[in-house]
Amino acid sequence: MVGYWLSVSLLSARQPVDFNRDIRPILSGNCFHCHGPDEESREGGSIKTGGLRLDTFEGATMDIGGYSALVPGKPDESELFYLVTTEDEDDRMPPKKHGSPLSESEIAVLRQWIEEGGEYDLHWAYQKPIRPSLPDVAKSTFKLNNPIDHFVADKLVSKQLTQSPEADRYAQAKRVAMDLTGLPPTPDEVERFVNDPASKAYEQYVDQQLVKASYGEHWARMWLDLARYADSAGYADDPLRTIWGFRDYVIRSFNENKPFDEFTIEQLAGDLLQNPTVDQLVATAFHRNTKTNNEGGTDDEEFRNEAVVDRVNTTMAVWMGTTIDCAQCHTHKYDPISHEEYFKLFAIFNSTSDEDRTDEEPLLPIYTSSQTQERASALEQLQTLKSELIAALATNENKARRHRWEERLISGEGWQALNPTTSELTASSGANFSILEDASILVGENSAPRDTYTITTSSIPGMKTVSGIKLEVFPEAGSNTPWVLNEIEFKLVTAPSIEIDSETTEESEESPNTSKLKLANASASFAQDRYPASKAIDGNRGNRFSGWAAKGNLTETNTAVFELEEPITLPENTQLQIQLVHNFPNKKLKHFRLWLTDEQKPLPALPKQLEATLTKKPSNRSQLEERTALEFFAQFDPASKVALEQISKAQAKIDSVKPLTTVPILAEVNDTDLRETHIQIRGSYLNKGRKVERGVPSIFHSLPNGLAPDRYGLARWLIDPDNPLTARVVVNRYWEALFGLGIVPTSEEFGSQGELPTNQALLDWLAVELMESDWNLKHLLKIIVTSATYRQSSKITPELYEADPDNRWLARGPRFRISAEMVRDQALAVSGLLSSKMYGPSVNPPQPALGLKAAFGGKTDWETSDGEDRYRRGIYTTWRRSNPYPSIAAFDAPNREVCTISRDRTNTPLQALVTLNDPVYIEASQALGRRILEQPGDIADKIAYGFKLCLSRPPSDKEVSALARLYESTYNRYLEDLEGARMMATQPIGSIPETGDGVAYAAWTVVGNTLLNLDEMFLKR
Repeated sequence: MVGYWLSVSLLSARQPVDFNRDIRPILSGNCFHCHGPDEESREGGSIKTGGLRLDTFEGATMDIGGYSALVPGKPDESELFYLVTTEDEDDRMPPKKHGSPLSESEIAVLRQWIEEGGEYDLHWAYQKPIRPSLPDVAKSTFKLNNPIDHFVADKLVSKQLTQSPEADRYAQAKRVAMDLTGLPPTPDEVERFVNDPASKAYEQYVDQQLVKASYGEHWARMWLDLARYADSAGYADDPLRTIWGFRDYVIRSFNENKPFDEFTIEQLAGDLLQNPTVDQLVATAFHRNTKTNNEGGTDDEEFRNEAVVDRVNTTMAVWMGTTIDCAQCHTHKYDPISHEEYFKLFAIFNSTSDEDRTDEEPLLPIYTSSQTQERASALEQLQTLKSELIAALATNENKARRHRWEERLISGEGWQALNPTTSELTASSGANFSILEDASILVGENSAPRDTYTITTSSIPGMKTVSGIKLEVFPEAGSNTPWVLNEIEFKLVTAPSIEIDSETTEESEESPNTSKLKLANASASFAQDRYPASKAIDGNRGNRFSGWAAKGNLTETNTAVFELEEPITLPENTQLQIQLVHNFPNKKLKHFRLWLTDEQKPLPALPKQLEATLTKKPSNRSQLEERTALEFFAQFDPASKVALEQISKAQAKIDSVKPLTTVPILAEVNDTDLRETHIQIRGSYLNKGRKVERGVPSIFHSLPNGLAPDRYGLARWLIDPDNPLTARVVVNRYWEALFGLGIVPTSEEFGSQGELPTNQALLDWLAVELMESDWNLKHLLKIIVTSATYRQSSKITPELYEADPDNRWLARGPRFRISAEMVRDQALAVSGLLSSKMYGPSVNPPQPALGLKAAFGGKTDWETSDGEDRYRRGIYTTWRRSNPYPSIAAFDAPNREVCTISRDRTNTPLQALVTLNDPVYIEASQALGRRILEQPGDIADKIAYGFKLCLSRPPSDKEVSALARLYESTYNRYLEDLEGARMMATQPIGSIPETGDGVAYAAWTVVGNTLLNLDEMFLKR
């Protein structure tokens, strides 16, 4: 105990305890797992109190049976202090299984905190940032270019450190270009900057980089990691997916310097904006990057649910720096986010219309500008034709005819319900039937998903022919399961031994009146407006329902009418037999009704969305209702046949313009189809608890006034000035990209389990600056890269490394490995191979021929792209989740199955093998060698040129001498191996000029390969 009291006496001279800085890390790391927000795992205390809670002042000071964990001002009466200091192993906290005892320094600071009142404070990251005043630091000691330097210098003083000298202009030229564009500057750019005497030369150089198109290509890469963008769907079969339109949207947005708040709203809720643009709809593909599982036998609802979970987790990680994942199964153990609040967020994303379908619906077609103009012209013609037809039908001479037709449609005139007895119904499964009062047929629970129902009944009195059949399918009460009409067949049998199917029927002596049964026309009505009646039945597929049936939660009867090509004559006393053959693995046909008609032109099915309109008197209809009724009538009006043919041709012209591509987007289901959200017990979508409504966690600010708790409201909530996290998270992410380590080192976690900011005042100043600059990201970048802090030399001394190995206090410039795409892009750029082509489908650059083939078929095998597509920037490379491009995977690029906040940085032998032997780098070495060889001058001049291309600086005499010796020794070796020289110089890049010196080409290839593998090529300096 002597050491303990000694530490306390030393502590008394310290500054007052700060809860967030000193106490929260102790409690979070040692106590919150069992005594935190999660009420289900909370231990200690009593049943009445719900366990001991130490993450709040109220919980810590609560009476738990005559004592409290915390008695402010009295550590010796506080149970918490006893439990962490006792030598009784049965009582001591934390228990052995949960960790080691607290250190003496931790105990000392706990005691001081209790003595000072044991006050709690809201977590620093949950408090709205306020712009701090600039620290007062000595200008004579520090170079202060802008406010960033004031905050950094103040911290350096506290750590007894000082600034490093400014980096030389060559280093600055490459550092800025690589950081802002991901590509090295050209030698001419470097020389102009180095020799520019203007006082604002550096700022002008920065501006030049920010306006390059390569800026957007570079910074989009970071966002695509966050968006988990990939060109495949994921899971076992990992089929390719067309979604590159979203990647192009991100690049354009960065190059346009789109304000980050707009960027946020478009991606989370672009479809909910009024009259959204194509770009705003494409933006919503951010959350269509979720994986989909189309392997046979999977449950679509299970993986739709997984996609919604991913959207919740990704949104909170990307914008709030919060790992909320564990709250899917239980209340967060460390942060005040409950299990229920997780599913309030889940509810916001739970009503989009995508459903883990193979077709990736909903899809947005993307057209070129010329295609858009062509479609617009055809659409104008179409609208004119439709308007002319509607105007003609609205004339007085047509009104009476139309209204009579509508009356017949509403009354069901001409249709007779088939009303069989139960004895006339059989099922191949042996299921039983009941007939309800409305003549509808109810199938027993013992039916099978794959079943055939046969209805055999006497001819309906007075009906001598059958020219149409109407089927009504009733939804199950309370069912959320979609009803997909598919593979239902009708068969009429007019004599016991004669069957007429949908294709052909041969006449026989026994049944001379039989005729063909084909679909000449079909109409249908479904509950979902987004599945138009005209598409609900496909008459070209025989007498089968197509896959265009209603999807979603059915609340109304669904009806389809089949018109027979030729009426079937029913001789007297002939029995009528209809077979319904259905094949639904996940859905049974349980409740339906059949109608027959002998009219040669059967009335269509009454669309449910038109039922209310047609029951109104025409004088009481709105203009829109009347136009909709007219459009429906026109489809079945013989007098409108010519006009309909013209309209059909105009529509065909529009449909003939095929889109450049499609992009899966977000879209809300209809209000009537909003899914209910329930708490999922232990995170299982099959185990549902109580129903919850949409909302956001209560620890944060409320939704902005007047906004609904939908995706748009959530987006506005994320970029609201009262949001304590979004601006900080964005600033921290950019700081990490430039310096290698965020101001909050745990950039993925700003909550209780994350590290404290190394300089919170700097973080908050930058966060407020970002918001007050209208979320201008280029402005943020320019402030950072023009600071004296950023412009420091990255050279390090042993003393400085020992004092600050991770460069947390920024006493030197950034120096760390560049990202995977930059490694390849840089090699292509300096070799002259890099293509400047932007946008469009993803490409397949060369990769080693390893003899590997995809497990699920040739569609996913790698076929190298032709022409300049071989040499495009890495951001355009096809990204297949199960098999990422090998060379970028070697340099720590993720597979993007999930959101990646920050990439790992490793240094492995495999990386060296890639840049030495991969065909991309061999070809780049050959191209670089040829550029060097073509440069005028002697060997030293050529080497100097190669150095300036690759390293953006002139070489030292020692470096020139070393490379000259390498060239000469290699040249002499290849003189003895001309075939080896030929291969080194030409494979894979191609032949050299006929008059060229093959040995020289090979030797300069080796020099080029050496330059591309210098350490300085892979590090910021």
